[in-house]
Amino acid sequence: MYIKIMTYNIHHGEGIDKKLDLNRISDVITKSNADIIGLNEVDKHFSKRSDYVDQMDFLANKLNYYYAFGPSLSLKSKKERFIPEYGNGILSRFPLQTSHNHLFDKGPCFIEGRAILEATIELNQKLVNVYVTHLSLSPNLHKKQSDFIIRKAKKPAIILGDWNMKGLSKRWKKIVEEYEDVWETAGNTSGFTYPSKKPRKRLDYIFVSEDIKIIDVQVIDSFPLASDHLPLMATLAI
Repeated sequence: MYIKIMTYNIHHGEGIDKKLDLNRISDVITKSNADIIGLNEVDKHFSKRSDYVDQMDFLANKLNYYYAFGPSLSLKSKKERFIPEYGNGILSRFPLQTSHNHLFDKGPCFIEGRAILEATIELNQKLVNVYVTHLSLSPNLHKKQSDFIIRKAKKPAIILGDWNMKGLSKRWKKIVEEYEDVWETAGNTSGFTYPSKKPRKRLDYIFVSEDIKIIDVQVIDSFPLASDHLPLMATLAI
């Protein structure tokens, strides 16, 4: 069974032209024909910056996908009808058997909260565990978070997200002792995804366990206006 997996930091739907437009994010996903998408920087009734929209619900209904949302940040608000939240999401053509959100240790109060969203999806009569995360910029917290993922992820596994790290770094090398970096296996250029207009950093990654075969991988650069990151997509054989 061949499936297309995408990771995409959508910057709460705000493009590099400073315009909020989830329809552009939807168009990028539609044109990619991806089967499972991990999204970072997703708002849920968060604030005026995203018109208080539940962005995962909007995208799932527009695209006709199943979905799960996992907040990394939840705010207390007496004035608002809903709890303002911000975090990660999964869109899938296939039903989600289970989904769980794991909050990482936040560290100092001024540092943004982080989390990893876990979902189990049946693919080719096999239960595959899909994880979506957005790791901290703090080196100390990043190490703890990546160690947690390596320790807790259940194989067969697909791990997606904005890892805020450089390829071939010490933190990257520790991860690839357990999981395969799809770009290192099948990519043929730099793999840069940030910033979207003239990318010069590889921040977005797809890692897979050894029982999943990597067929192809590409950075989708056809519409850089939609977000400050470009999506990364891999074709995998289950």
